[in-house]
Amino acid sequence: GIPLLLQKLYEHSHPNSDFSQCQSILKEISPLLSMEAMAFVTEDRKAAQESTFPNTYTFDLFGGVDLLVEILMRPTLITQKKKQKISDDLIKDCLSILYNTCICTEGVTRRLAERNDFVLFLFTLMTNKKTFLQTATLIEDILGVKKEMIQLDDIPNLASLVSSFDQQQLANFCRILAVTISELDTGSDDKHTLLAKNAQQKKNLGPSRAEINQATLLNIPGFIERLCKLATRKVSETTGTSSFLQELEEWYTWLDNALVLDALMRVANEEAEQSSTESSDESGLANTSTRTQLPQSMKIMHEIMYKLEVLYVLCVLLMGRQRNQVHKMIAEFKLIPGLNNLFDKLIWRKHSASALVLHGHNQNCDCSPDITLKIQFLRLLQSFSDHHENKYLLLNSQELNELSAISHKANIPEVDAVVNTDRSLVCDGKRGLLTRLLQVMKKEPAESSFRFWQARAVESFLRGTTSYADQMFLLKRGLLEHILYCIVDSECKSRDVLQSYFDLLGELMKFNIDAFKRFNKYINTDEKFQIFLNQINSSLVDSNMLVRCITLSLDRFENQSDAKVAEVLSECRLLSYMSQMSMRMSFLFRLINIIHVQTLTQENVSCLNTSLVILMLARRKEKLPFYLRTLQQMEYTEKYPGFILNNFHSLLRFWQQHYLNKDKDSTCLENSSCISFTYWKETVSILLSPDRTSPCAIVSYIDEAYMDIDRDFSEE
Repeated sequence: GIPLLLQKLYEHSHPNSDFSQCQSILKEISPLLSMEAMAFVTEDRKAAQESTFPNTYTFDLFGGVDLLVEILMRPTLITQKKKQKISDDLIKDCLSILYNTCICTEGVTRRLAERNDFVLFLFTLMTNKKTFLQTATLIEDILGVKKEMIQLDDIPNLASLVSSFDQQQLANFCRILAVTISELDTGSDDKHTLLAKNAQQKKNLGPSRAEINQATLLNIPGFIERLCKLATRKVSETTGTSSFLQELEEWYTWLDNALVLDALMRVANEEAEQSSTESSDESGLANTSTRTQLPQSMKIMHEIMYKLEVLYVLCVLLMGRQRNQVHKMIAEFKLIPGLNNLFDKLIWRKHSASALVLHGHNQNCDCSPDITLKIQFLRLLQSFSDHHENKYLLLNSQELNELSAISHKANIPEVDAVVNTDRSLVCDGKRGLLTRLLQVMKKEPAESSFRFWQARAVESFLRGTTSYADQMFLLKRGLLEHILYCIVDSECKSRDVLQSYFDLLGELMKFNIDAFKRFNKYINTDEKFQIFLNQINSSLVDSNMLVRCITLSLDRFENQSDAKVAEVLSECRLLSYMSQMSMRMSFLFRLINIIHVQTLTQENVSCLNTSLVILMLARRKEKLPFYLRTLQQMEYTEKYPGFILNNFHSLLRFWQQHYLNKDKDSTCLENSSCISFTYWKETVSILLSPDRTSPCAIVSYIDEAYMDIDRDFSEE
């Protein structure tokens, strides 16, 4: 019957018709399609892909999709004074039928995405509150498959569209924005080889579409302020007037039509059980019917879903080209103190009965909203404090005073950023966000996937120029012992978590004699020390930043004439181990051996820089020729002359191409090593000198027969 209904629809939708008949025809078609869409969503996804959906297929085959697009866009084509008005209900029906067809029939979404005029037209429908949710859901689906990113600039009257949204709509709109401001392949950023990335950068001269879209958003008046309000509002501030049923309906659209009722009933039962087991003096509360409690748990979930989207958008903007402008606005609109106040109640709340779980997943799987919110929050903290003075807004006033006191006691000048932090914008309450984070970090179960993100967030607070006060602040709170417990006692196995812990440990201990003292106190037996070394050696790509920190610290301590330092130097297992020449050589040999120009990525290029640090310190002591000769001997022992030094030569030539590029930011290398970039450059030039008589040139240590250094890099 669908082709006949479509024919009727076509006859009733001619240019001069009043569409009055159309609605009743759509009412007949709609249930035939939504039945299939529900089946698609509720069936196991695998089975769904194999089954076919004859109704939606027939609807599309006979031109239904194009006809609905034409009906929706008809008013835009007519220029007469008397514009046709399509009723909201008709628009709603058209949109939901289109959405259902997109879900069930391959290729429909893609075809719609190719029609730019239609995609931009959909945005104009968002001004209407009644059709907002249907429109947003459809746009989100379409943008998800669109080959090239849309330009937000092309949306008619974007600024007034956004200002017409209420906060709830703005949160939904953030879901759509996410696709338009993220670079398409950021997910695997670490995995792309640097050669490929450099080649790509040469091609793209101007800013990418995502960057242009980010700038467009920042120019919308009040946009960031509203996002900060949304991100920090309390659950109780959400408008409580909306009726339960309306909330249910919105939920429907939210959870890709997931089994909402089923989930809701589960929550209802759990809450009912909970209230019946509560103690007698609360029995007055226990009698309140479950019905009245339900919306509260839903409200929390709703709020979590919204905050997720908003934090994602803020996070992307914080990492973009306009980073400093965004930072200023976020500080001014008190995002950080606001999140601090939500920390216990919402962000890191206990998994309660109301932790709704989507389509049959368990509570701890990575797609439950609770979990995604935590990860998004940690990513935001990481990008907020990474190499930026505003990171001190993560503390409260007492904690800032504590930092100053640590500096005074150690007789070192206070960090400018601490002095200049605007006290009216910092966290309030008993603890700042950073200390709250440390608390939950210590309680995290060993195999938790949050550990990685928590460690990354704390590490980014320490990054940049090493600050003794920052380190002491965290050492006093037992962070070092916690990390060592995880690495040594619980013998952590996850590569990602280990890497983040090693990086954090490196930042925490660098140049800090007290940290090495604490390390020695904790790792107090040979057995523990051996486990620690095994963890380091199990993957140098993961631990090389720590190796770099120990090498740099050792070098600095050896040049100090302080009794306390001398004592720690003689006692500390770690420093004694690293002070053996053979150990340093072994690290150097392996670091160069695990990377090659063709396989360098953002993640493992640090091995190259660590090997350079070892050689720069050797050069300072005029030991560079000795190190190169030892590498040569090690090659001979391995019966493979030239394989390390040829590789190192190529790596250093790549290093020059990569870091001497005018856009490259070299301050990171300087800050993390306290060695001037000029010294880095000089050392690389000396090592690459073509003069075979120079005792510091790599070529002097490769026999003619084994020379293999003239190849050019290309992205194979």
